[in-house]
Amino acid sequence: MEDRLPSIIEVGDVLVSIDIFREKFCCDLDACHGECCVEGDAGAPVTIDEVAAIEDAVETVWPGLTASAQAVIDRQGVAYTDEEGDLVTSIVGGKDCVFTCHEGGCCFCALEKAYREGSIKFCKPISCALYPIREVALSNGTVGLNYHQWDVCRAAMAKGRETGMPVYRFLKEPLIRRFGAGWYSMLEEAADELKRMGMI
Repeated sequence: MEDRLPSIIEVGDVLVSIDIFREKFCCDLDACHGECCVEGDAGAPVTIDEVAAIEDAVETVWPGLTASAQAVIDRQGVAYTDEEGDLVTSIVGGKDCVFTCHEGGCCFCALEKAYREGSIKFCKPISCALYPIREVALSNGTVGLNYHQWDVCRAAMAKGRETGMPVYRFLKEPLIRRFGAGWYSMLEEAADELKRMGMI
């Protein structure tokens, strides 16, 4: 019976994995120290518009970047095309995002820090803000949202289970930023229906 249940539902014109409703997640910086900013073998996916916004913000955040990050940006810019053909933020030493800054033993995004201080208007790439949701462009032109599990986020998964925080609720702000408040209301309605049906 369980494996006959749908694993994906349609919310507006977006295909959403049931795991986004079912799985629990809540970032725990005290435990992970922002490890997601410095792990992996490629930068964060970005759009052309985001690259332009980041380029506008570079001068403001520049003093907070490491010398290595500044050298990478000087050499190849704020973004590059990775081996899979995706446009991603530039990285240092094969892993650290160039916009990683360290403070109090934690890694932070220099862009987000400047945004929250009111210094720039761009927060950070939507791909970063949406994590652990990964957005995929489908061949028919629609968008899919999948839940991605990464070992560096095990503390966030544990905290999510402790607090009962589902992924879609933890990411309310970036989901609204990406798809709009009206779409998020439909997502909440879908969650209520899935609960009613005993699927989550």
